[in-house]
Amino acid sequence: MITAIRDAWIVTQDPNRNILKGDVVIENDIITSVGGRYNGSVDRDIDASGDVVMPGMINTHTHVAMAPLKGVCDDLAFPDFLDKVFKIDSDRTDHDLDMGTRLGCAEMMRGGTTTFVDLYYSEDVIAKATQDAGIRGVLCWCCLDEQFTTQKGNPLDNCKHFYETHKDKRKIIPGVGLQGVYVCGEETCFGAKEFADEKDIPLNFHLSETRGEVNDHKKKTGLRPVEWLDSIGALSPNMIAAHSAWLTMNEVRLMGAAGMSASLCAVSNMKLATGGVAPLPEFLQYGVNVTVGTDSNNTNNSLDMFSEMKILGLLHKSSRWDATVAPAQQLLDYCTINGAKAIGMSDKLGSIEKGKYADIVILDGKAPNMRPLLPDNIVANIAYSASSLNVKTVFCQGDMVVEDGRILTLDMPEVLDASEQIWKQLCLRE
Repeated sequence: MITAIRDAWIVTQDPNRNILKGDVVIENDIITSVGGRYNGSVDRDIDASGDVVMPGMINTHTHVAMAPLKGVCDDLAFPDFLDKVFKIDSDRTDHDLDMGTRLGCAEMMRGGTTTFVDLYYSEDVIAKATQDAGIRGVLCWCCLDEQFTTQKGNPLDNCKHFYETHKDKRKIIPGVGLQGVYVCGEETCFGAKEFADEKDIPLNFHLSETRGEVNDHKKKTGLRPVEWLDSIGALSPNMIAAHSAWLTMNEVRLMGAAGMSASLCAVSNMKLATGGVAPLPEFLQYGVNVTVGTDSNNTNNSLDMFSEMKILGLLHKSSRWDATVAPAQQLLDYCTINGAKAIGMSDKLGSIEKGKYADIVILDGKAPNMRPLLPDNIVANIAYSASSLNVKTVFCQGDMVVEDGRILTLDMPEVLDASEQIWKQLCLRE
């Protein structure tokens, strides 16, 4: 199957950040030509004249199956929020996890996200729904000490089993998860890190999200979370640390020396009022790979990476009193090539280049919020003006999953109806 996307503005995100005018050609999974006019035979032509073609975005921290839980835990103090979420979460079934994943995937791909990093239990259920949706899931099975879990058996053993049963599935990357140091002791943390390194797979975890989490850990161990993880040999370049808000300079340096990635979840942190702003300039200074995550639908409440990207940039400009912090090109990098680096797929994702997977988003360049549209302002328009509503068509690994705003892979009436039934069953019992 050969597809030609014709006459578009192409935001390549290649090493030179070239913006080209012309065609992008997809053959099966792979991009085979970028820019200029393609005159070969094709099976499908897409007229993208005046539109913008960009790489699919990579959301590096989600809990996708929680998509039906919008609006149930809003406007609560953080301890009350956690109590309510844990009560609801303990009663979830495979059916509502499946339907929740479908809803979350639909929202993401309708908004131009083609890869997401998930942290949850029952990732086998989530994997099936993700495959049906047709986007890429980096699915990190949540590990924690047995005394704190509702999982059957040992969570790390469950994670290892998930890896063995799903490592060869298309567009599914099984990974390792850690809930956080507050429920993960030395054996769990080091064991998770050791397994992730052995298999060279991503490890997603919550890190220093709240001041209370940090203070409690220091009282318990005498060390802050990153310092403690370093002391037990549990830092790794495979780690993607979500939130990373309450850190010292020493911790930032340790993360950079370990080659870690941070997934900044600005909207979630702001909505939960947990305070703290991730040390973005210092991350860049010391070599921490910065990426963007939305967190879940009950802490954000959106999975919209366009919105997340803009708010992240504005938060850091405002908090530093410096409009030069987090410029538009950097913001787009965080959502594309940096995300690909975090999951170990820089050679396959994150940019529109020949030989890479065809993870491609076509934006409506004729929409008023995207005009004027010139090479000099395209990236700024993506970072500050665009929204998920501008997304027209989405490919993930060569598969068209959204066409002219319509999701092609899921029975959306079924998913939408099921989501409301799930909400009623889980959230109207009190």
